[in-house]
Amino acid sequence: MEMTFRWYGANEEKIKLEDIRQIPGCKGIVGTLMGIPVGEVWPKERIKALKEEIEAAGLTLKVIESVNIHEDIKMGVPTRDKWIENYKTTIRNLAEYGIEVICYNFMPVFDWLKTDLDFKLPDGSSTLSFVSSDMPASPEALIQNMEAGSDGFSLPGWEPERLSQFKEVFAFYKNVTDDDLRANFKYFMEAIIPTCEEVGVKMACHPDDPPYSVFGLPRMVKNREDLDWMCNAVDSPYNGITLCTGSIAEDPANDVVAIVAEFTKRNRIPFAHVRNIKFTNVAAKDFYEAPHLSSEGSLDMYAIMQALHDNGFDGYIRPDHGRMIWGETGRPGYGLYDRALGLSYLNGLWEALEKK
Repeated sequence: MEMTFRWYGANEEKIKLEDIRQIPGCKGIVGTLMGIPVGEVWPKERIKALKEEIEAAGLTLKVIESVNIHEDIKMGVPTRDKWIENYKTTIRNLAEYGIEVICYNFMPVFDWLKTDLDFKLPDGSSTLSFVSSDMPASPEALIQNMEAGSDGFSLPGWEPERLSQFKEVFAFYKNVTDDDLRANFKYFMEAIIPTCEEVGVKMACHPDDPPYSVFGLPRMVKNREDLDWMCNAVDSPYNGITLCTGSIAEDPANDVVAIVAEFTKRNRIPFAHVRNIKFTNVAAKDFYEAPHLSSEGSLDMYAIMQALHDNGFDGYIRPDHGRMIWGETGRPGYGLYDRALGLSYLNGLWEALEKK
């Protein structure tokens, strides 16, 4: 197991690599390249520069997040083959610089959503939350709310250029079913997995966030059955999962610990986002993103880490979203301090499991 920390780059962050390096037990960075239009090839020179910058700070770069999938691929339109070829080139370029895992998702239009990016907790900290009754009546209103709450930062999956053709794309999806989305996913994976196997890069699909339909959009990665289908659709260890405990737990019907145990044992989790959530209304699926500590939320973090440990997990983990604490401001969910606390807590659980 290698503990990592997500970082958006020196031009996008208040947080410095030197700060991350000081977190005990943090070995690597989960990196990304901002400003590349969805579908375009990630250039080697930028990948090389990112790797050199991170390694100069004493950290590794083995995992990349948010090599986003062009909507044409998800919609299954004829132009998808062009974008698939671009994606294969990006995989090769990343492999050349030592990348082992690519985290992505197959969610139409929106990568993720919350109804409040600055939800105040009784202790004075703030976090992300979802309250179903606060869901805007229209997708346009949701976009406006997300932009207003972003504190001026670019939110992954909500980039302005990506949403510039929102109305046309959203209208197209009215005729796309869950089964259509699955077929388009299978087409994509059948095209890229041979390249992944050739160069040694594992694809790790992030669950839908939330794991149920919003605004009538199709969904493909909602529960244990979906994950099983996804793995069997193209049966290769290079077709894997980014097991995000917070996202999959947003549907209370999902048994997070059992899901983690099964797919770890099946060697399909090369990367895990481990975080806690606190349900405020289970029936409505309302929650906020809680501190990582088990007692602060609705998930048993020890049991989750035990399911990883006891079933042979040897991939990459990062603490996921954190609160804003101690007066910190920045990209919602991605402050330094609370994620550093979360990382240390997860490392403590792992050490206890190793020594048990």
